[in-house]
Amino acid sequence: MSTSLAAEVPWPPSVEDFFLPPIAEGTDPWFTKITVLVWVAVAILIIFFLVTYREPKLVPTKRQWIAESIYGFVRNTVARDLIGHHGIRFAPYLTTLFCFVLLMNLFSIVPLIQISPNSHIAFPAILALISYVLFNYLGIKQHGFRKYMKNSLVPPAPWFILPILIPIEFMSTFLFRPFTLAVRLFANMFAGHMILLVFTLGGFVMLNSTPLLAPVSVLSWLMTIALTFLEAMVIVLQAYVFTVLTASYVQGALAEEH
Repeated sequence: MSTSLAAEVPWPPSVEDFFLPPIAEGTDPWFTKITVLVWVAVAILIIFFLVTYREPKLVPTKRQWIAESIYGFVRNTVARDLIGHHGIRFAPYLTTLFCFVLLMNLFSIVPLIQISPNSHIAFPAILALISYVLFNYLGIKQHGFRKYMKNSLVPPAPWFILPILIPIEFMSTFLFRPFTLAVRLFANMFAGHMILLVFTLGGFVMLNSTPLLAPVSVLSWLMTIALTFLEAMVIVLQAYVFTVLTASYVQGALAEEH
């Protein structure tokens, strides 16, 4: 293989690989593959649940069983276990959040798509902002603004240490929570996509550079397959973690004590 062929492979992968061009020439810059994937994820979830529950059966169909299993899992292991018996009313939102994050994450390992919208910080940031507004709104509605701020900022500690603890609690509750919620999801999806790019494109680069590296290129592609299975585990885990943390923040906002 000639070195000119190797030059055709976009190597090394960079942050620029995440900024995709518009779908069609002449369209708006925002109308990219990433935007379309978000719309597709929304459409898939709406259609799936509408079709599944259009005519529910006493003995569930396969689709109905899948939908009920997902909802039951989030309702019982997240909403009820973390928030308590009042958490059932948040189960629809938490289930929607879990399914949406999971589906957008799954795009990163689907052939011919292989990128997740959550690898762009804007999308995890919006999801984190929605959860942030939700738990603060619920806390203020439950306790009133003054009591909610007191519960959030003033821990049960000696008075002389409160000047140190109150700023820490403020940053932890009102700054770090949405920030870490968004960055955790973004960083995992960004890193996973980048690692898969490195091993996939690295195999082509080695194969095109010299025949002597052909066995190594095959090893690189085998690593890509293995890492794809690992990425699948991370995809599910990150969707679960995002949902669990949102539920825990709601629980903390509704709790009577700090």
